[in-house]
Amino acid sequence: QVQVVEYGGGLVQAGGSLRLSCAASGRSFSSNAMGWLRQAPGEEREFVAGISRSGGSTYYTDSVKGRFTISRDNAKNTVYLQMNSLRPEDTAVYYCAARRAAYGGVGNYYYEYDYWGQGTQVTVSS
Repeated sequence: QVQVVEYGGGLVQAGGSLRLSCAASGRSFSSNAMGWLRQAPGEEREFVAGISRSGGSTYYTDSVKGRFTISRDNAKNTVYLQMNSLRPEDTAVYYCAARRAAYGGVGNYYYEYDYWGQGTQVTVSS
């Protein structure tokens, strides 16, 4: 069982930056691959970035490559999403999620994640 709480969203102008944080707890945080996913109104929840158990591998959807960075600090049980050069189309509710420990890799779809935070709103103005 993993408990997930994310925070750090807000309103930012296009071109600005935000850093989202995700505090996770469980029997062994380092056993879980983690991801950030987002959902805009009327859209499916989509994968944004993922990170492997150790943090050695990261994955990004094409639209955020070069702008967003996912990282984790297993000692602090925390995952981060640094978002730079934000665009209005990045506006969405951002969720931090964990995969079951049995799954070693990053999932690219929302249904591949098992434990979810409550979401934090990111709004990017023009």
